[in-house]
Amino acid sequence: MRIAMISEHASPLAVLGEEDAGGQNTHVAELAAALVGEGHDVRVYTRRDSPSLPDTVATLDGYRVCHVPAGPALRVPKDELLPHMGEFGRWLAGQWRDGDWSPDVAHAHFWMSGLATLHAARRTGVPVVLTYHALGTVKRRHQGARDTSPPGRIGFERALGRAADRVIVQCQDEVGELVRLGVPRSRMALVPSGVNQEVFRPDGPVAPRDPARPRILTVGRMVERKGFLEVVRAMPAVPDAECVVVGGPPADLLPADPFARRLGALAESCGVADRVRLVGAVPREEMGRWYRSADILVAAPWYEPFGLTPLEGMACGVPVIGTRVGGIADTVVDGLTGDLVPPRDPRALGTAIRRLLADQVRRFAYATAALDRIRSRYSWKRCAEQLSAVYAAVSSVGRATPAVA
Repeated sequence: MRIAMISEHASPLAVLGEEDAGGQNTHVAELAAALVGEGHDVRVYTRRDSPSLPDTVATLDGYRVCHVPAGPALRVPKDELLPHMGEFGRWLAGQWRDGDWSPDVAHAHFWMSGLATLHAARRTGVPVVLTYHALGTVKRRHQGARDTSPPGRIGFERALGRAADRVIVQCQDEVGELVRLGVPRSRMALVPSGVNQEVFRPDGPVAPRDPARPRILTVGRMVERKGFLEVVRAMPAVPDAECVVVGGPPADLLPADPFARRLGALAESCGVADRVRLVGAVPREEMGRWYRSADILVAAPWYEPFGLTPLEGMACGVPVIGTRVGGIADTVVDGLTGDLVPPRDPRALGTAIRRLLADQVRRFAYATAALDRIRSRYSWKRCAEQLSAVYAAVSSVGRATPAVA
């Protein structure tokens, strides 16, 4: 099957840790490779944000990345890309209608990709599958006036959910959110993300650490909603442990990062500065070393559409303490593969960390159960197989009659 994956701002070739580069980039890259492994012909369409980029790039994983000339050929924050989605969609339609390759199905990643994809689909009759990756209703609820989403995002997301042939949801929390938004449950298919079990595994090199001091690891971008402030505030309840924070800019740029400075100041005021270490950005292929070095992985975001970090830690055999939000409430089984606590509650978080560090047998049991859960439910191969069935279902209905361009 010929599959087009549209990811307007999140290129699979992006360096993680850069602005707007995170879980969606990884998801698209890993999924495209897994679909190729299932025998599909995959092309990923992403916006050209540099004049030096070639038109297409053949990757080592067998899929092609196609750079779409929509908007200025420079890096633009994703919240400013909406005006260029019509141009993006017209370019797609022209390629699929007049070029030498046309997809059997188009899978849009993120709501703005959905706008461009539906624009092209109406002119070519290609069926459309949509994964939101994040919802405007959730972002508005938690960020309020600090939400930088373009006006009308929530309305666009509602319309997209009704217009797409199928909506791929990643967790039960997203199902409820979309039903409240007015998207029919009958249009949804629940397919969680996978984790690369070759990169993230329990055996392998381990990052250096002090064996006499328990290590708590937390991973993510340097933004407030990831819950790093709550993790630091929880540290006085765990007097013998160190907290290692991985993410943000490279280590040499951390002193100039406003949020990193804020974390450092908070650690000083909490009296734990000597036990909080900021590592900065780490190449993805080296992340397994850091997970394996930890006694506990803490994932404490205020909200999280899915959350790959807990999966990566679980795949490395590390017990997880997470907040009961979004996808983490699905992936971490409370009391079996880890512990769940309320978001934005440093006291509950500190208590959970202290209790789990004091119970080695429980940590081992959690790690063992977590590995089993990852291997049985969260492989990229399983994800690709489930999505292949969805693609086959929507494409078998037949192409709609294309609209006049």
